[in-house]
Amino acid sequence: METDLITAVCGIICDECEHREECGGCDHVQGRPFWTAFVDTDTCPVYACCTGERHLPHCGECPELPCERFTRYKDPGMDEEEIRAVLEKMKARLLARRK
Repeated sequence: METDLITAVCGIICDECEHREECGGCDHVQGRPFWTAFVDTDTCPVYACCTGERHLPHCGECPELPCERFTRYKDPGMDEEEIRAVLEKMKARLLARRK
């Protein structure tokens, strides 16, 4: 089942990430994945909001999904259409995990 592979609060399937070996997933690195060093932040804002502020297991439980934090950071190697498609998949995965 696909939802068993999701380990990030935002709906990313960590097992499919090319940085899986060095990162280990959000819970493992406590919201400090490798990419935070490149965007001048210590902790992923989505992780901080979801786990620290709202105390939710994932963003699918948040009534504000998708919020500005969810869409703020984008892969510079993707065009807008690709980004939109990825965000929609993430949102769909998260909504499917609602209790």
